[in-house]
Amino acid sequence: MKIAFVGKGGSGKTTLSSLFIRHLATAGAPVVAVDADINQHLGPALGLDEAQAAALPAMGERLPLIKDYLRGSNPRIASADTMIKTTPPGEGSRLLRLGEGNPVYDSCARPVELEGDTVRLMVTGSFTDADLGVACYHSKTGAVELFLNHLVDGPDEYVVVDMTAGSDSFASGMFTRFDITFLVAEPTRKGVSVYRQYKEYARDFGVVLKVVGNKVQGQDDLDFLRSEVGDDLLVTVGHSDWVRALEKGRPPRFELLEDVNRRALHRLRTAADATYELRDWERYTRQMVHFHLKNAQSWGNERTGVDLAAQVDPSFVLGESVVATV
Repeated sequence: MKIAFVGKGGSGKTTLSSLFIRHLATAGAPVVAVDADINQHLGPALGLDEAQAAALPAMGERLPLIKDYLRGSNPRIASADTMIKTTPPGEGSRLLRLGEGNPVYDSCARPVELEGDTVRLMVTGSFTDADLGVACYHSKTGAVELFLNHLVDGPDEYVVVDMTAGSDSFASGMFTRFDITFLVAEPTRKGVSVYRQYKEYARDFGVVLKVVGNKVQGQDDLDFLRSEVGDDLLVTVGHSDWVRALEKGRPPRFELLEDVNRRALHRLRTAADATYELRDWERYTRQMVHFHLKNAQSWGNERTGVDLAAQVDPSFVLGESVVATV
């Protein structure tokens, strides 16, 4: 399952995504966690200290390795240099499985221990002094998009991505890469405005969008969210002493998380699991090709000096059926 957490800055999406990751891990599920936010806070939210978080390898700095591995022997891709963030897989490309070992994980993922359970954590990397004024953050998140475009995951396997804040997710086609997107919204006008914008942008792409109301303090807050987002409101989360202790760097055992919040996390997993049977690999492949061709026409052909449309393998459909042949 591919799951995204989105929302405005300060909504609590990183905290909630980290709680969801812990919830999955303690249930024994295989999990890859990805921090794709320009503000890299998922590592600390999973219990890493400052030095450990700073030492995480940045996917954005390892794009050449990622591209070279993923292109494999695909005859449509002449070199890693000609690949862009939307280059789709085709015959000969290397596909990724969630629990396997491969050079992408070896280079970019690090194990994080969560009370005896382990998840793989990957991060895009933060802006550096060299990036300022000359690069956009999507040059880093492109590594995540390539990862998702080449990943064949199954039920009861989870990739959880903490996305960049607000509607900036729509600067690439990555918003279509998920089985379900959880939008974390506070019961405020600003909180629901991001929901409206996200729903409007995503309406033509079959995005499954559910709202997680955060920082809900009473019936008035609940009524406000229900009136603003309707049936898209999945669950709400209120104050948590456990989370407050986590933010102080002293998290209790996860089993001590409040029952009401534990039930909320269970509902998130139930909602995510229910979307797997709706997965349409043909549409998933078609959408990645759509955005690749858009990028080719708008900037990609000129920048790479090659015809990027020729990288598309019209007979290839990503999915379980192709794994055995790759």
